[in-house]
Amino acid sequence: MILAGGKGTRLLALTRKTAKPAVSYGGKYRIIDFPLSNCANSGINHVGVLTQYESSELNSYIGNGKNWGLNGVNALTSVLSPKETEEGSSWYKGTADAIYQNLDWLDSIAPEYVLILSGDHIYCQTFDAMLERHISSKAELTISVIEVPWEEASRFGILEVDKDDMVTAFKEKPKNPKSNLASMGIYIFTYKSLKSMLIADAKDPESDHDFGKNIIPGMLEAGRRIAVHRFIGYWRDVGTLTSLHEANMDLLLSGDPGTNIYTVQGNLHIYSEDTLDYPQYLGPRANVSDCLINQGATILGSVNHCVISSGVVVEEGAECHNAVIMERAIIKKGAKIYDCVIAPDTVVEGDVRVNEERDGIVLYAKGRIYR
Repeated sequence: MILAGGKGTRLLALTRKTAKPAVSYGGKYRIIDFPLSNCANSGINHVGVLTQYESSELNSYIGNGKNWGLNGVNALTSVLSPKETEEGSSWYKGTADAIYQNLDWLDSIAPEYVLILSGDHIYCQTFDAMLERHISSKAELTISVIEVPWEEASRFGILEVDKDDMVTAFKEKPKNPKSNLASMGIYIFTYKSLKSMLIADAKDPESDHDFGKNIIPGMLEAGRRIAVHRFIGYWRDVGTLTSLHEANMDLLLSGDPGTNIYTVQGNLHIYSEDTLDYPQYLGPRANVSDCLINQGATILGSVNHCVISSGVVVEEGAECHNAVIMERAIIKKGAKIYDCVIAPDTVVEGDVRVNEERDGIVLYAKGRIYR
C-alpha cells in the first residue's frame, strides 16, 4: 500500500497542480517510480496506490502498473482514491484512515502481511530481509529505520529499542531525542493486527488517524510487539524544495560516492516515459561540466553542476549553475540561473537572473521566484 495522496505544499508551485509523487526527479524519473520499482524488485504482485490531492496526472502515469511489471494474470495494481459509500464520502483524514478506508480492497486479497510505503521517498530497497525480520521476531509491526545525524533527529519519528532491536519507545519529532534511529515511514504489519488497530482507531473521535501519532503509540501502549529493520543505503525524504534539490545533486558523480544512488544500488529498474525522445544534443560552443543531461535535451550554452530533464533547451549565451532544470524548460540567451529548481514548461527570459545572490535554494516557475 503506497501512500501517495499528500499535498506537498512545501514544494511550492511544483505541486500546485501535480501530486508530489508525480514530481520529476533525476532528469528522467518521477518520485513514485521508486516505491513502485521497489515493490516490483521485491516480487510483490498486489499493489494499492492511495491517491488524493491533484491526482489526475499521477493516476494516468501509474495506469495499471504495466510499466513496472505490476499487472497481468498474477499481478494487480489499483489506484485507490477516496470513494463515496452508503455512509457518505470523505477525503482521507490521515495515513491510517487512508488504509482503513481501503480495508475492503485488502480483504478481497486476504493478505497475511501488508507493506505500507510512502510515495515521496527516494531509495532503492527490496523488502525480503525486512519481512524475514518481521516473521522471525514474531512482531505485529516492523518499522524500517535509518540512523540520522543527531542534529537532524528532531525532524523525524524517533524510536528507542532494546538489545534485541524491539521497540521500547516512539516519539514523533521529539525536541530532545534520546535516539537517532529514525522511522523511514516503511511498515510491515501482520494484517490481522493492522485491521484490528485501524478499526479501533476509526472509532476514536480524538484521533488524528495517523500511524506516527496514533497507531504506533497505541500499539506500544497495548504491549504489541514492534521490531525494527535497520536499513543501510541511500534514502531521502524529498518533502522540501531544498531536499529535492539536494537529492538531485546527489546523483552527480562529483559528489560523495556513498550518497550516489546509481553507484550504491546495483539494480535500479525504473520506467521512464521519455525513452522515445531524440538523443541529447551538445552544441559546438556548449560548455558542460559535471552534469546529468537526459535524452531529448539541447545544450548550446554553459551548464555546470546541473541535472537537466528531457526537452530542456539551454540557448547559447545562457548560464546555469547548480540547478535542477525540469522537463521542457527553456533558458534563453543571456539568462543566468544559480542554486535553483526550474519548474517544467518554464521559460527563463534573457534578461532574467535567478538567485544571482545565491540565497539558499529557490524555485523559478512561470516568471516568478518562490522561496
